[in-house]
Amino acid sequence: MQKKRLQHRPILLAFLILLLVLGALVARKYLFTSAPRPLPVAEVSGPKALREVVLYFGSADGSHLVPEGREIEDCLEERACLMETVRALIAGPVGDLTPVFPSHAVLLDIVEEGGTAQVDFSGDLVTGHPGGSISELLTIYSLANTLSENFPYVRQVQILVDGAPIETLKGHVDLREPVKADFTYGRPSQGTPPAAGSREETQR
Repeated sequence: MQKKRLQHRPILLAFLILLLVLGALVARKYLFTSAPRPLPVAEVSGPKALREVVLYFGSADGSHLVPEGREIEDCLEERACLMETVRALIAGPVGDLTPVFPSHAVLLDIVEEGGTAQVDFSGDLVTGHPGGSISELLTIYSLANTLSENFPYVRQVQILVDGAPIETLKGHVDLREPVKADFTYGRPSQGTPPAAGSREETQR
C-alpha cells in the first residue's frame, strides 16, 4: 500500500504543477485584458483668430490704387504676418478690382531691418509682369503701401528677385534703391506722376 502511494506521488505533483501553471496563465490574461483602455481625448479647436489687413489693388480701370479690407489668419510672429499679407496681395482682390501682381509670382522671403523690408520674389514677378509705366508703379506701390499701412514700422521696401536686388521690373521704375510708401497713387489723377527714382524722372 505504501508503495502504491509513492508511485502516485509524482503524478499528483505533476498535476499540481500543471494547475499552478494554468492558474498563472489565466490570471495573466485577466490582468492584461480586464484593465480598461483610456478613451482618446477629442481635440476641441475653437475658431481661428483672424487679423484684419488692408490690401491695395488696382482700380477697375487700372489707373490708381484702391484699398480692400481683408481678413487673414492671425500669426504668432511678425515675419509670418508680413508673409501672409503679401501672399494675400499676390492672390489678388476678391471684388472687381484689378490684380497688380502676376498670378504665378511666388513670395520667397521677407526680412525687415531698420524700417526696410526686403521682399524676395521668384523670377515670375519679372517674367510674368505685363510691363508699362502705370502697371509697374501700381505693382511697386501696392506692395509699399500695403506693408506701410498694416505695419507702420515698415517705412520702405526693397524688391529682390531670387535673393538678388534688381534694377527694374520692365524698364520704367528704378528699383536700385528702396521705395517708400506713396499714397498719392490711391487717388485718380490726370496722368500718374512719375515716381521718385523712376526712369522717366532720372532722364529729365
